[in-house]
Amino acid sequence: MPLSSYSAFEPALAHAAEATERTMDRLLPKGDSGEARVFEAMRYSSLGGGKRLRAFFVLAGATLFKVSPTSALRAASAIELMHAYSLIHDDLPAMDDDDLRRGKPSCHRQFDEATAILAGDALQALAFEVLAHPDTHGDAGVRVTLVGELARASGAHGMVGGQMLDLLAEEKGAEPLSIGAITRLQRLKTGALISFSCTAGAILGKAPDQMRAALFAYAHDLGLAFQIVDDLLDVEGSAAELGKTPGKDAAAGKATFVSILGLERAKAQAGMLAGQAVAHLDPLGPPADLLRQAAKFVVSRRA
Repeated sequence: MPLSSYSAFEPALAHAAEATERTMDRLLPKGDSGEARVFEAMRYSSLGGGKRLRAFFVLAGATLFKVSPTSALRAASAIELMHAYSLIHDDLPAMDDDDLRRGKPSCHRQFDEATAILAGDALQALAFEVLAHPDTHGDAGVRVTLVGELARASGAHGMVGGQMLDLLAEEKGAEPLSIGAITRLQRLKTGALISFSCTAGAILGKAPDQMRAALFAYAHDLGLAFQIVDDLLDVEGSAAELGKTPGKDAAAGKATFVSILGLERAKAQAGMLAGQAVAHLDPLGPPADLLRQAAKFVVSRRA
């Protein structure tokens, strides 16, 4: 059943997660050859966990423009592979040094640091390989655009740049971040991949610029709301709910939306941003209702 058959968000999210997981399972390498250990680490870190919200955004956007399920699922899988790579590296001792991810030992704990680095590198490369393959889209120009947009979102002007800003902010003697600096950091570190996820369907469907701009604006506000809720969950959530260690931001003395705004103002800001995100979808009409429901989910989630 295609995603467009669903009217309620939670069943649609579950369907997107299941369909994407099946596609990823086919795309990920497996075998017992000499490099089998890195195959195992790639599969361990990318299968069997996570909400697949980024994949959902790709698939929901793709339904608006009548994109084929194969194309949409390959693009959704690519973003999840890229996300898995980022989580592996984010958990490393040189980064956030976290022992848990999705309720199980992080990749470097399950294997070792060198294997985790290689698994992350391989997942990143596989994401681009998937997007560049003709099965993702028959038009080479569309494939090039997808590859370029994901590279920008995940590289030095996107996720990697945001992580660098985050690390610099944690250095001893660093100036405390202002709300503007935190906003920029999180738009890069978290928001850039969400923006790609929300606009990939429009790229695949060769949508008019106005429609792609509406989805980008939706992602712009929703990505920031998503990160504010992450900061709230780090304070209010439990390890059982989150599948990772809570309270690490406060323990490290990191400036977050919560530390600057306080709990209640941070919650209000997340709600306001989600409302703005929904308003950006007006040009897309009723077919974008699942994306409207997704905005409500982002600010009410507990994990």
